[in-house]
Amino acid sequence: MPDPKLFAPLTVGRLQLRNRITIAPMCQYSAVDGRMSDWHVIHLGHLALSGAALLTIEATAVLPEGRISYGDVGLWDEATEDAMGRVLESVRRWSDMPIAIQLAHAGRKASTEVPWKGGAQLSPDHPDGWQTVAPSALPFKPHENTPQSLDREGLLRVRDAFAAAAARAARLGIDAIQIHGAHGYLLHQFLSPLSNRRDDEYGGSLENRMRFPLEVFDAVRNAFPADRPVTMRLSGTDWVEGGWDIGQTIELARALEARGCAAINMSSGGLDAHQQIAAGPGYQVPLARAVRQATGMPVVAVGLITGFEQAEAIIATGDADMVGLARTILYNPRWPWHAAAHLGANVSAPDQYLRSAPQQYRALFDLKESGES
Repeated sequence: MPDPKLFAPLTVGRLQLRNRITIAPMCQYSAVDGRMSDWHVIHLGHLALSGAALLTIEATAVLPEGRISYGDVGLWDEATEDAMGRVLESVRRWSDMPIAIQLAHAGRKASTEVPWKGGAQLSPDHPDGWQTVAPSALPFKPHENTPQSLDREGLLRVRDAFAAAAARAARLGIDAIQIHGAHGYLLHQFLSPLSNRRDDEYGGSLENRMRFPLEVFDAVRNAFPADRPVTMRLSGTDWVEGGWDIGQTIELARALEARGCAAINMSSGGLDAHQQIAAGPGYQVPLARAVRQATGMPVVAVGLITGFEQAEAIIATGDADMVGLARTILYNPRWPWHAAAHLGANVSAPDQYLRSAPQQYRALFDLKESGES
């Protein structure tokens, strides 16, 4: 295939990307008190050799109570910053792939067990649990602990924590920030009328429900260097009647663009236990297409993107500017190599691996050749 669009370069803000393949943030639930561990060196290190254009660190809590589970990564103090710095130093020693970070607060969906132990919410009196917070005192599921509604002081604490984490990310040399406003976590909880029942200036109308997420965006944008992009991940729909939908998403995306947002990562769902999702290959691509057509920002499409031709078609048809891979690249960490071979493109690979290209794909690794030993 001549000049596959999937491997065309792209600039997001001032960040130059080699191709259109991004690695989505994927929680590993393997931190201790918010501090990254050796597992993260392994996990991020091997993905940084994949040939993708951008690697995004998993949902990183800006406050301890903002973690999804006790195993989540955080960036709220010197200890968590130092631990992340050690991991990044190891990864960067062998890869020049740009690294982004997703800053997050889980809100009412926090304080859970790790997935391989069931993932149930843990009560505040559990040794590994804590009291959750949210826009309104409404639990995610009826049997779960009721979150505390954030008062004005609480809102300021969360907003300032996002800004402080952004400043820490800047010190660590992180190339870009993605703010997590999707999947039913705190900022999404403010956006959706299903979870936000406030009667102050942060609830009710669309303008009011967007207010706090936009305040958080502004705080992060102001705390992060102007030459590095800040983006946002959104759920395009709650998949529940009367909830957040694509029309409201477009209005938020336009407001974000006006504030200097560099890109939108489009996902969906996670807000309400009654969601009805008709999942299938590329099922979220129409959401990405709608936002891309309504704004001038680059848009990332995610969700069951597994095929090489499928990914190429998403970019070539203009449905999105980038694709985000998660489970697909966990299962096949060299997916970008194989896509490049299939589509007739080339990727960046470490010198130690250059000889691995099959004879028919001698130009796979940026036209470099390796010798035998």
